[in-house]
Amino acid sequence: MNILLLGSGGREHALAWKLAQSPLLTKLYIAPGNAGTASLGTNLPLQPTDFGAVKTAVLAYAISMVVVGPEDPLVQGIHDFFLSDPDLKQVPVIGPARKAAMLEGSKDFAKQFMIRHGIPTASYRTFDRSTIDEGVGFLHSLKPPYVLKADGLAAGKGVIICKTREEAISEFTSMLTEERFGAASLKVVIEEFLSGIELSVFVLTDGKNYLILPEAKDYKRIGENDTGPNTGGMGSVSPVPFADTRYMQKVEKQVILPTIRGLAKEEIDYRGFIFFGLISVKGDPFVIEYNCRLGDPETESVIPRLQNDLVGLFSAVASQTLCDETISVDPRTAATVMLVSRGYPGPYEKGRVITGSDAVTGSLVFHAGTTFSKTGMDIISNGGRVIAVTSLGATQAEALAETYKNASKVVFEGKCFRKDIGFDL
Repeated sequence: MNILLLGSGGREHALAWKLAQSPLLTKLYIAPGNAGTASLGTNLPLQPTDFGAVKTAVLAYAISMVVVGPEDPLVQGIHDFFLSDPDLKQVPVIGPARKAAMLEGSKDFAKQFMIRHGIPTASYRTFDRSTIDEGVGFLHSLKPPYVLKADGLAAGKGVIICKTREEAISEFTSMLTEERFGAASLKVVIEEFLSGIELSVFVLTDGKNYLILPEAKDYKRIGENDTGPNTGGMGSVSPVPFADTRYMQKVEKQVILPTIRGLAKEEIDYRGFIFFGLISVKGDPFVIEYNCRLGDPETESVIPRLQNDLVGLFSAVASQTLCDETISVDPRTAATVMLVSRGYPGPYEKGRVITGSDAVTGSLVFHAGTTFSKTGMDIISNGGRVIAVTSLGATQAEALAETYKNASKVVFEGKCFRKDIGFDL
């Protein structure tokens, strides 16, 4: 079959790498893709949120399935667009419909959903410009540190943790009055701070059945020892040592099952990935957030460990026969380090020539923010996160050593990366 994969980041390169291995695949198209995905299929110069252009491509290239990588087109309703179009409604979309995608598209919607279905999460309240004074009062009722979240999509950067009440009040006020995160911060969620270690858990569901994929831990802060502002993710490790069989049974019973049953109870048809951002507090899982797609850079660690035919799994999602499938996982550890542009997550440079990736041996190189130069002769940086390097090893230490060895071979001006991925495991 011909498959169209939407997106342009490291997650999409990892998915393209896996899809390209399937004997069920005839031809792979990636829109818009990057310099890495170009070697696995055909990049198409269109944006995933331009639904009209997506439709044109689906019809022109006889696409049999659309796989949605990023959250934006899902939250904007690309699945609904396909279902409502007579020319497209028979083409399965791997990714939830708009109402289901609101689990990521609105922090307030997600928190209300969790409360309704008894899913463990931090206590919270949501405020807008008209209730700033109430929000300040709520901050006075909490103990530091304080967690502020933009309600909408903010590219993984809409969470601020403040150490003092004064800082929290200032940030909270500016998020609402100055729209620091644009429309995403028209509403702000204030949460109780939970102390523990974080974990990313992923399931693939067809709306009736689900399969649990390998878990991972990612590292959001730009600085070592988890300091500095949040980023889209600086690296990841899979598996996570504390997420043993007993712990994952807790996750399934207390988080995954109530979520799947809650979606069914509310007649929300969900077909695709659910990302559970968890924090382990004294051995118990609490949900920090939902995402309606795979995480990035977790995908770059999870997908290399997945031994199933990904096209086969997606076909089972489309036919709602995931109950006939089982997940097969490489027992080795995968470790991913993200190479980023100087200045990220603030203003950063683009257009820097990237060399050395062809010298990498024993690791996988996934392009995150790359493109070709105007001459087509060079690969150049085109984003804050530029390259992800992933290695598999018998131990976490072995995988990380191989990743860092190969990360040093990839060269571009202003390259930065964290040297302590996995430090807390």
